[in-house]
Amino acid sequence: MIEIKKRLEDEIKTLDYELKVTLPKEILKAREHGDLRENAEYKAAKERQSYLQARIGQLHRRVAALSMMNLDRIPRDKVGLGSTVTLKETSTGDPIVYELVTPEESDPPSGRISPSSPIGKCLLGAEPGDVVEVKVPSGTREYEVIKLVTIHDQDGPAPATTD
Repeated sequence: MIEIKKRLEDEIKTLDYELKVTLPKEILKAREHGDLRENAEYKAAKERQSYLQARIGQLHRRVAALSMMNLDRIPRDKVGLGSTVTLKETSTGDPIVYELVTPEESDPPSGRISPSSPIGKCLLGAEPGDVVEVKVPSGTREYEVIKLVTIHDQDGPAPATTD
């Protein structure tokens, strides 16, 4: 979670710099061109300014939500955020591994899915041995939960040493 917050905070810094340093220069330059009603550069800069303000607000809310996340509320024996789940498709026996991550980290082709994705929703709260049904455009697929490693079971960062 720490790396996600850092990435979001870095994006906020980059956008904030553009909003407070780069964009004002562009707006000032565009104003020098005269009539603002027909000035495309000015309109584009003002639209970019509105976008940046909205995006920065959105990122701040996301960082705040991540900061308030209580890891103790994530179950220790059931699928939840941060879990790595090994599944077996019941019809083919093919194994598949998914990791439940925040929407910002989601990358379905590499097996990193959001809890709000269709399969993520079905997996939440499942335990080893459970069979879950996932509705996909081509019908329904069944998966058996073979192995579960929760966020609590994973190795955390090495403890700091003081010399």
